Amino acid sequence: MITMTRFLRIALAADATASGAMGLALAVAPGAIGTITHLPPALLSGAGLFLLAYAALLGWLASRPALPRPMLWLLVAGNLVWAIESAALPLLGFVAPNGWGIAFLAVQAIAVAGFAELYIIALRRAPRAA
Repeated sequence: MITMTRFLRIALAADATASGAMGLALAVAPGAIGTITHLPPALLSGAGLFLLAYAALLGWLASRPALPRPMLWLLVAGNLVWAIESAALPLLGFVAPNGWGIAFLAVQAIAVAGFAELYIIALRRAPRAA
């Protein structure tokens, strides 16, 4: 177990806020965002619903006094997979975004990789719970 530190709580809350905001936008307006980015609305809608659930989980985790180390490593892995998938989707030809869509995917990839790094820093700094 890892004792909840201020740094970890802020990282979880920031990830929850960003994921919740993005999830809400994607779930509510996948058609409009799809039109702007040339990304499939079904992909955006599904990602939005996932992000809303993910944000709720992160908010709950941030409220705990301690977390299992494997949970944080799962968050690191999940964020890194999301970052890789965001970059890989157009490279592998699964989507054909325009410039705005490429920027949208690139910003997501950078942001979630950044959250993965914050969780790694938290893992290094956090005292073990008793």
